[in-house]
Amino acid sequence: MSASTAIAEGVFTLFQAGPRQVPFEYEGARSEILASKTTAHICTALHGISPVYDVSGTEALEFLRSVCVNSLVNFEVGQIRHAVLCNEKGQILTDGVLARISEDTYRSYWLAPVLEYRLLNSTFDVQGTDRTSEEFFIQVAGPRSLEILEQAAGEDLHDIRFARHRVAMIAGVPVRLIRLGMAGGLAYELHGDMADTEAVYRAIWEAGQRFGMKKLGQAAYMMQHTEAGFPNINLHYPLPWYEDPDLAAFFDTRPHSAMFNKYRELVGSVGNEIEDRFVTPLQVGWRKLVDFNHEFIGREALLKAAETDDRTAVTLVWNEEDVADIFASQFRGRDVEPYDSIDERLVDMYFNTNGRSGFVYHADWVLDEKGDRIGTSTGRINSVFYRRMISIAFVSKKHVEIGQELTVVWGRPGTPQKKVRATVARVPFFDLVNNNEVDVETIPHPNFEVLHEPVS
Repeated sequence: MSASTAIAEGVFTLFQAGPRQVPFEYEGARSEILASKTTAHICTALHGISPVYDVSGTEALEFLRSVCVNSLVNFEVGQIRHAVLCNEKGQILTDGVLARISEDTYRSYWLAPVLEYRLLNSTFDVQGTDRTSEEFFIQVAGPRSLEILEQAAGEDLHDIRFARHRVAMIAGVPVRLIRLGMAGGLAYELHGDMADTEAVYRAIWEAGQRFGMKKLGQAAYMMQHTEAGFPNINLHYPLPWYEDPDLAAFFDTRPHSAMFNKYRELVGSVGNEIEDRFVTPLQVGWRKLVDFNHEFIGREALLKAAETDDRTAVTLVWNEEDVADIFASQFRGRDVEPYDSIDERLVDMYFNTNGRSGFVYHADWVLDEKGDRIGTSTGRINSVFYRRMISIAFVSKKHVEIGQELTVVWGRPGTPQKKVRATVARVPFFDLVNNNEVDVETIPHPNFEVLHEPVS
């Protein structure tokens, strides 16, 4: 597609890495995001940019335990784990997925280049292999996702349980299917040889037509993390990569991955306060992942934080009248300076506007009933499914009662600011059946003798 054609069709290719391009929208983020609730979507937002890094060797597990907050006990071949790596301050350096693919080999997604840096400075008997350029990354999510993948694979995939993976054949090539996703409901990730990307994608897309499958663009992809209650690196908070000179020097050798944090643009009422934007696993609600019964980088800081910092993650529902007032301020005449715009984007997550390759981080102060700062709000989205404006906030546990009213300060320092009433709500805000609770036995097993007529 030419640039002129893309613009004419309303497709904006803001997210690219090397030769690849991912449309910001295909047919509109509103309809795309609904697909994960009603039918299914296919997404390549992470294809080509997701760091894929293998750790192997007889001491691979011991090494991973030394750098991850997780215990990683009872980690079997065919399983995955959500892994978190911190710095000495206990702040999250990265998080992602670990998949045990053989006895002594663990494949990681989004843990490198931090994991690579730790491995190169390790004394364990381990080897690291960068697979980023070798493996495709396709996401399929929604209530019809299993049926679509079974049609594409030509086999029954009901046996893949949540947080499990195995290899199946799609388009005549091996594909690793992981039952995992960020949309909240039933979802899968697909990984395979980069050379097979188009064949596998086409097979899934063709199988999905009778189920009403849609393509998911970058805007809709970023929206689903807030709704699903999953604070995400580089979307909800920056990472302290360039605050440590040694880490910074290493990450500069990996510019493809470092772009999210080398040239940050900080917006929102928190302003340029970078330390207030970094978070710990405890603050984002991942206390259950932190195992203090083993040594790992950041353990002492997190032990102290567990006693002194009681912040955790909640969902905030923004008052519609206050949001409307922010929007209305754009039309009060030239003599009235408006609030920062809240209507231009469905989501407060986007790339720099300063001409340098990097990411914009939006964070707003959250106040209690006395007007004291108790945390930050981030990842604001206009939820088109729930028709509410919501965000994730990292606030004191004293203020997490459902229905409690807090205040979000909207607007950059030095500009007009609006105090927005916000009500504490469930987290995740997603209230359909979560992936780990979906009973796939309620979904019909495939009958490949049935004609491929459209389904309802």
